[in-house]
Amino acid sequence: MTRDGTATREGRRQPPVPASALRSAEARGETVDQLLDRNLAELLQELRVAITGVQVLFAFLLGLAFTQRFADLDGFARTVYTVTLLATALATVLLIAPVSFHRLVFRRRLKAALIVVADRMLVAGLALLVLAISSGVLLVLDVVLGRGPGIVAGAGVLLVATVTWYGLPVWARRASAAGHPDPPEPGSGSAG
Repeated sequence: MTRDGTATREGRRQPPVPASALRSAEARGETVDQLLDRNLAELLQELRVAITGVQVLFAFLLGLAFTQRFADLDGFARTVYTVTLLATALATVLLIAPVSFHRLVFRRRLKAALIVVADRMLVAGLALLVLAISSGVLLVLDVVLGRGPGIVAGAGVLLVATVTWYGLPVWARRASAAGHPDPPEPGSGSAG
């Protein structure tokens, strides 16, 4: 590996490792390869959690259209169902895409590119999953309790998911970048 994080193999230059990865590896006392291996393992664990949720929702939605009660849905409920189904399908595609990416670049020393692309796909897939979950709640509660409670509950789920999945992490990143107190010492029980 060259000093700028690019690797050479058989005379070909490989894509550079992002500067943030090089800084992180140096700060943690890891080699770039160790950092990339750890980042990939963490990413795969996160994908396992997300894909389980999206699979359950997708299975429910695929079966729903074949139930007797589905024919009774009005135009609004069918639109919500369509949005929910499409958001779930697209979330599924984005959350599974890193597997295909990995398979196609396997043993080509493109792990850094895989991590960058998979990270972006995971974030986009989670955004679609938030939409799918909240619209799924809206659909079910529209049928069970009525339109008003369904809209309130769906909006509530959307708000809570947006704040916890995106708002809090963005706040933490900004607070960290602004030079707030140092992170806790390893082993103190706080996430790092």
